[in-house]
Order: sequence, then structure tokens, then C-alpha cells
Amino acid sequence: MSPTVFILNGPNLNLLGTRQPEVYGHETLADIRRLCEDHAEGLGLSVDFRQTNHEGELVTWVQEARTAAAGLIVNAAAYTHTSVALLDALLAVDRPVVEVHLSNIHKREPFRHHSYVSKAAHGMICGFGSHGYVLALDAVARLIRSQKEKS
Repeated sequence: MSPTVFILNGPNLNLLGTRQPEVYGHETLADIRRLCEDHAEGLGLSVDFRQTNHEGELVTWVQEARTAAAGLIVNAAAYTHTSVALLDALLAVDRPVVEVHLSNIHKREPFRHHSYVSKAAHGMICGFGSHGYVLALDAVARLIRSQKEKS
């Protein structure tokens, strides 16, 4: 059985393809899901790809990842900049965590420059559009392999 990577997406990402395409591009979240599933298969991973507009649900999924996932990719969207609850949940996950953003949050409004997620993540990938998810999968796969080699 392939190790499972949770790919968790936060608020408004269900509107990808129509919401601010000049910032987020024209691909939909379904397009990104297919991209992730295809790439993960080549890495020997399976993905559990989810999206929610509700902070509490996102926190619950992160808690679920503690036992159900080998690694975690999080695009918390706006919760990146606001959610201490999400940070606390991520800090409780003893799994590789990679933060991903479609846009370069550091080139945007100043309030987007701060990420609560980053404190719990092994690394952040931002500004590469949907390809950032592919890069995040590569990073998580490497971190999972490294953990297995140490144990």
C-alpha cells in the first residue's frame, strides 16, 4: 500500500479558475487535484485531496493526518495569515509538512507576508502556480523517505 499524503486546501480555493485569474491562474482545483494524483503515483504515493472553507474542518483534517497520513501538504489560503488554531494543530503533527501557495505571498499585500503555517512546516513553496503542488509532493516524498531511512 502506498503512503498517503494529505493535500489540504483552505477557503476560496474552490473558486480557482474564476476568482482573480490574474493572481491564481485559470486552472481549477479539480485540475490541480488530477495533477497531484498523477504526480504522486509516479512517486509511489497516494493522495487524499480536500478543500474546505471552514477553519475548524481544516483543523480536524490536520489532526486526522497525525495517524492517517505519511505527510501533509497545506495550502491554508487566507487562514495562513490568521489561524493560530491551525498552527497549533500542525505543531501536533509528527509528519513532514510542506506549505504551498499558488501566488508569491511575499510580493502581495503586507498582511499576506506573515504565515502562521510556516512555523510548523518543513518548508514553503510559493509563486509557482499549480506547479508548486508538484514541487511540494517531491519535497514530501523525499522527507518521507528520509524518515523511513532513519527508523
